[in-house]
Amino acid sequence: MGIIDLIVLSGTLLFIVFYGVWKTKGSKNVEEYIRGGNEAKWWTIGLSVMATQASAITFLSTPGQAFHDGMGFVQFYFGLPLAMVVICMVFIPIYHKLNVFTAYEFLEQRFNLRTRSLAAILFLVQRGLAAGITIFAPSIILSAVLGWNLKTLNIIIGVSVIIYTVLGGTKAVSVTQKQQMFVIMTGMFIAFFLIMSYLPDDITFSKALKMAGANEKLNIVDFSLNASSRYTFWSGITGGFFLALSYFGTDQSQVQRYLTGKSVRESQLGLIFNGLLKVPMQFFILLVGVMVFIFYQYNPSPLNFNPSANKAVLESEYAQDYKALEADHRKLEEQKRIANERFSGVIGVNEYDILISTQNKIQAINKIEAQNRKKAREIIEKANPAVETNDKDYVFIHFILNNLPQGIIGLLLAVILSAAMSSTASELNALGTITALDIYKRTRKTEKTQKHYVNVSKWFTLGWGVMAILFATFGSLFDNLIQLVNIIGSVFYGNILGIFLLAFFFKFVKGNAVFIAAIITQILIFIIYYQFIYIEERLGYLWLNFIGCIIVIMLAILFEGLNKTKNAITN
Repeated sequence: MGIIDLIVLSGTLLFIVFYGVWKTKGSKNVEEYIRGGNEAKWWTIGLSVMATQASAITFLSTPGQAFHDGMGFVQFYFGLPLAMVVICMVFIPIYHKLNVFTAYEFLEQRFNLRTRSLAAILFLVQRGLAAGITIFAPSIILSAVLGWNLKTLNIIIGVSVIIYTVLGGTKAVSVTQKQQMFVIMTGMFIAFFLIMSYLPDDITFSKALKMAGANEKLNIVDFSLNASSRYTFWSGITGGFFLALSYFGTDQSQVQRYLTGKSVRESQLGLIFNGLLKVPMQFFILLVGVMVFIFYQYNPSPLNFNPSANKAVLESEYAQDYKALEADHRKLEEQKRIANERFSGVIGVNEYDILISTQNKIQAINKIEAQNRKKAREIIEKANPAVETNDKDYVFIHFILNNLPQGIIGLLLAVILSAAMSSTASELNALGTITALDIYKRTRKTEKTQKHYVNVSKWFTLGWGVMAILFATFGSLFDNLIQLVNIIGSVFYGNILGIFLLAFFFKFVKGNAVFIAAIITQILIFIIYYQFIYIEERLGYLWLNFIGCIIVIMLAILFEGLNKTKNAITN
């Protein structure tokens, strides 16, 4: 990484921070600070919603996910477009009609203060954890590959976001996210076209796709009914639908994006825009990861992409075992290159048997390579159990730093940090708002001025920002960072969504029944997830959204029925 990269990286980030402060300084009341004065157009809403979800984890983890496991992860988003339609038809009109500042404000009007507070606290817990992860994810990976200090990176990202989010509020988040999405997508398209240019001259895009298919990387849709499979068509269209419905319909970090709309129509168009583009965007990011895989069919790749892991094992007593495995890996890579070249040479030949035979050879080599990578992880874990052995999150950044030209490296690093900033800004903005309006304001016995609540929102936003930095500093990696964020959401979102669906569609259910049902449901989901971690036949975490939603609805209806029966007997 050279001087040009540092200039591009620092220049991009400084522009975003100062632009956000300059465009939005001086909010005078809660309306301006929380809802941006309701001035946002649909394209601003759509890009802001998209940028909030597309964190740095998306651009670090997703290509690595495709590199190792193929395109199947896109099924996670299959339920999202349908969820956008439901939110546009049901959620947005109600929020605008009631003129709410937060999603949970509606729950007090429909049920009671206890239910509102409970839903707000559930949101604060899961989104507070997620805010720390969105800072921690790029920091730990960049610190490992660049040698930068982890705590310093956490502070740089956290403080940068805090500056414009605290000063400018919701409008600052929205206007900066437009710039961030431009930087993000520009960087990803440049990376894609550079990858294609690095492939051998005879490998066209069409051939690259056929080679990816031969390597089992284009198995996009899985119609199996295996509940233990994390990503299937059915889990995406059901669990993914409920997760998207809860995230976009009840999570304040998203609700606050479209409450800034000039009208119901602008908010609806913004979400439809997101629904139409989100799946293609994720498909494209996964495709970038698949093309990185094709690139490494012709170029050397490390046995493990995490440089810290390689360093740890090579400095240990297991160094010779690891070097022997690396030697086998290099021989296997040569066999893999020859097999892929042979496959690309027979693609146009109408000899089915030859094509299948060559494809089987490639897949056999891939199985041996996967076993070697597994052995490598086991050796690394013996050498240093504290080092992260799962390298999915390091694949794309390794490619960037080792293969892209100067200037483009800085731009791609700016993509990663911009994504981290956009998601973190939305989360801190929502956390500060919920704490100020749903918790602090509702406990005040005397009414305060607009300026007071603006200042309180700023202080709470600052406080959550500091907490996110502290959580990031003491965080730890998981199997795959993008999965960690989605798992945390799935543990809470189904319950929260069920509360809102009860409010919208089950008018006979009262607040007490919902409150008790929600507490029991959250305990049950924790128990189910705990079992899901430790049993062999694991339940795909996306199903937790569906299960939580159904349980809270059924329990609330049951408790309401029992309560009415009790009252009827008493009377």
